[in-house]
Amino acid sequence: MNAMLDERPMPAAMIRTPLADSLAGATPARLRGVTRRYGTVVALDGIDLEVRQGELLSLLGPNGAGKTTAISLLLGLVRPTSGSAELFGRPPRDVAARRRTGAMLQGAQLGGHARVREMVALYSGYYKNPLPLAETLRLAGLDEAKDRPVAKLSGGQQQRLRFALAICGNPELLFLDEPTAGMDVEARQTLWTAVRKLKQQGRSIVLTTHYLEEADALADRVVVVHHGRVIADGSPADIKRTVAQRRIRCATSLDDGQIVNLPGVMRVERSGERVDIVATQPEATLRRMFELDPDLHDLEVTGARLEEAFLALTQDDSAAAPSNLGATVPERFAPLSRGGGNHRAAMVSGVVEARPSGSEKAADRIDTPIPGDPA
Repeated sequence: MNAMLDERPMPAAMIRTPLADSLAGATPARLRGVTRRYGTVVALDGIDLEVRQGELLSLLGPNGAGKTTAISLLLGLVRPTSGSAELFGRPPRDVAARRRTGAMLQGAQLGGHARVREMVALYSGYYKNPLPLAETLRLAGLDEAKDRPVAKLSGGQQQRLRFALAICGNPELLFLDEPTAGMDVEARQTLWTAVRKLKQQGRSIVLTTHYLEEADALADRVVVVHHGRVIADGSPADIKRTVAQRRIRCATSLDDGQIVNLPGVMRVERSGERVDIVATQPEATLRRMFELDPDLHDLEVTGARLEEAFLALTQDDSAAAPSNLGATVPERFAPLSRGGGNHRAAMVSGVVEARPSGSEKAADRIDTPIPGDPA
């Protein structure tokens, strides 16, 4: 292990240099009028985005929307075609600014013969004021696996290690890209607890996730990106209020075929006698349901969930209407829900969203060879 430590080059972005006083109090991250093109593909189209001090910002969007490109710009992994990107008021590739960030990115490769605690200690050594090793391992839920070789970690444990490498430098700004992918429920809750604690300490956090309940549970602010532009910006509650849909839960003798063609019904899900209905006109829907089934009972009407608001905001003429696994959709959406045309299904927090195949642009993917290194 010592030989490996001696021979491994130190990432340039983590070389210890004095922090510039001018960084104090600066906005953690900002994009100003940024356009990013990859050949003829416009990944971002004049986008403005600001990450505020002490907030947890969730950046949401369909695959290919431009969110990963936005993160790459803020981390200095790519440069804007036009406009400007700033990290603590400086260019994103500025060493002093980058040393104040941590990043957990998809595709980060882990391996080698090092044990978990050895790898975390190695990366911690690249920073001037790292978190104590014991605290990093505890926050990441790796106490019991700290002596395990990295190569023998499960998929969920590897995600925890990526998280540990992102936070070990005691960052003021933390980027988390799909942090709970591959984790079981218990591990996900452990990471949520750690993220909340880091935010309570005043850190700024940028979260990208396809688990929309994760964004709803953690985010102070949600920014939705679609076709390279910001189409919504507000608290989770604000975003949910942008759609007229409501969720109706009840027990009824009506079958799915009867319900799905009632006024305003968008989707029907069933569990035994109980049904879960998404409707845009809940009053009209319920009025007709009571006419057909006077014995309808156990009624509950709630506002739209974040996933329904997200799907409503990002649906356009080229995207199919969403449907749940095992759900019934109105006949006007049936050809798409059955996979007709050139469409494929994508899992979004348990919801199947039909979309044109090939919609995930190569331009919106990044690979990083060093898990804890924002470079």
